[in-house]
Amino acid sequence: MNGRVNRAELIRQKLAAGEVVIGGHTFYMDPAITEALACHGFEFIWIDGEHSAFDKQSTLTHIMAAASGGAASIFRVPWNDPVLVKPILEMGPDGIIFPMICTREDAEKAVKSCQYPPKGVRGFGPRRANGYGAIDTKKYLEEAESTLLKIVQIEHIDAVHNLPEILKVQGIDLPLVGPNDLSASIGHLGDTRHPEVIKLYEEIIRICKEAGRPFGVSLGAGDHESIKYWIEKGATFIGCGDDISYISMGSKSTFEFLSTVINK
Repeated sequence: MNGRVNRAELIRQKLAAGEVVIGGHTFYMDPAITEALACHGFEFIWIDGEHSAFDKQSTLTHIMAAASGGAASIFRVPWNDPVLVKPILEMGPDGIIFPMICTREDAEKAVKSCQYPPKGVRGFGPRRANGYGAIDTKKYLEEAESTLLKIVQIEHIDAVHNLPEILKVQGIDLPLVGPNDLSASIGHLGDTRHPEVIKLYEEIIRICKEAGRPFGVSLGAGDHESIKYWIEKGATFIGCGDDISYISMGSKSTFEFLSTVINK
């Protein structure tokens, strides 16, 4: 639209072709971090509005920073509430992640919050989303839905049981597994490789493959075993670590090396 890259559609095309799309998460307030992650090659930046201190102003700057670095901006709202979703949509992100979607009704509510009437309940008031008015309104409305990925997180055992129905909701681009909360829902918080948790992964994977749907997962930085597992299982939308973890990993690595030199 108006010369802007439709990154949501580019990601859809890659997913349809079975190609893997890799992203990174950001929690820190400085938008330069989001831009840096994009410059280093992450195809999408997961801007976390659920477990961070982002306000509306900082969210906008991170969405702009992701675009500057050439990555899609995917914002996770703190909850599945149209009131929380609406102002983010006006900022023109490339996607929205809805946490803790457990039923078909949850998924329908999420999708409708991203769609204008008569399909949905989104109020009209685009700002950056329509190029601050530079995009013709008719053209904007024709293309608005195609420029936004709608992702639902599967992070509770109830969601696994209801996944076949969730996937029937029109407008969902993909389900995305949240291992930590999923493991917590069956009493294994912190043990995302527990055999009972793995069984849930396998069930999610089976359902998605039978439905012919792409699926994704959010993973920690440096968790190479899990990254390998999910790629081998067919996941094509993968969040691999976050800014806090990357700083932690680099710091630990440096001090581990220093201890071998200083203590010689």
